[in-house]
Amino acid sequence: MLREKLRVRIVVALFIVTTFVSAPLSALGQKASPVAPNRAQVEAVVREAYDKFRSDTSGKNADYIPYLAQVDSKLFGVAVVTTDNQVFTLGDIKYSFSIQSISKVYTLAMAMEEIGADKVFDRVGSEPTGRAFNSVFAVADMPSHTGNPFVNAGAIATTSLISGKNADEKWNKILDFYGRVAGEKLTLIDEVYKSEAATNTGNKALSMLLAKYERIYADPFESVDIYTKQCSVGVNVAQLARMGATLANNGKNPATGEQVIKAEDVPYILSTMTMAGLYDGSGGWAWHVGLPAKSGVGGGIVAVVPGKGAIAVFSPRLDEAGNSVKAQKVIEYVARKLDLNLFSPRSVGLKGE
Repeated sequence: MLREKLRVRIVVALFIVTTFVSAPLSALGQKASPVAPNRAQVEAVVREAYDKFRSDTSGKNADYIPYLAQVDSKLFGVAVVTTDNQVFTLGDIKYSFSIQSISKVYTLAMAMEEIGADKVFDRVGSEPTGRAFNSVFAVADMPSHTGNPFVNAGAIATTSLISGKNADEKWNKILDFYGRVAGEKLTLIDEVYKSEAATNTGNKALSMLLAKYERIYADPFESVDIYTKQCSVGVNVAQLARMGATLANNGKNPATGEQVIKAEDVPYILSTMTMAGLYDGSGGWAWHVGLPAKSGVGGGIVAVVPGKGAIAVFSPRLDEAGNSVKAQKVIEYVARKLDLNLFSPRSVGLKGE
């Protein structure tokens, strides 16, 4: 009788394990948090959000970069990637859009890898400017530093920290690094690069102003050109979600297992995303959503849930700050429904009464 009971327990245990492994989407970090949502909750809530905002036509494409103005504004994709590399996608998931300012996150990681987090902080800073991402006045008002790595001036300064014998070597290092974070080879969208390079006089002006204050660390125009290329890298929404999940997984790519980003650098990156990840809409984002995130004027936003995973959304229509309207709404909806706000005790283990 005892042997029969033991056999039944083994069979049940094997059934549970098999069911978990074969499921299409695991819980967001189920092993890491006692209050992580289960698979069914994640799928249901993401589908709800997708359907709820699918027909939203608020905002408009970025038009100061000619290529972006021509992107189909109806495109809409959502992807979730967990720290154990489970993937769930909806919508236009194969379309490759330009990563734009989301690239700043990963060039920051590279700079810290090369010279250390403390030196990056000393040379670039990590303070919200309270101004638009391309503000000249922000640089003039803070001549002792560039603000933070996610405004354009700070991003150009960060790019200038990347070492290399020449511009091509620096650029190839950046592109290779982005691919390792995404777990797949990424490429430059040449049309985006040419479109931006023909209209980036504002960034060139910022680079020269930085040179005046000795806050850029390589040739100013070379640094702007490399920065323009990094913004023109193409990603689809699943690749972007995996780039976020790499941060959620303490710098280790959940697909390849490679420790791409130093674990000790991840908190610095996530804190900067919280303070400045959505341009001058970052404070409202922290208030309403409470997740480290980064947007790009190409229409992408990636939000990171440390220890659990990441959600990425692509939709080209932007608000006045330069953030995808639909992406913000989807991520906020999912975060609220699943209690993923990092500032809420419920999201990290303390349930309400």
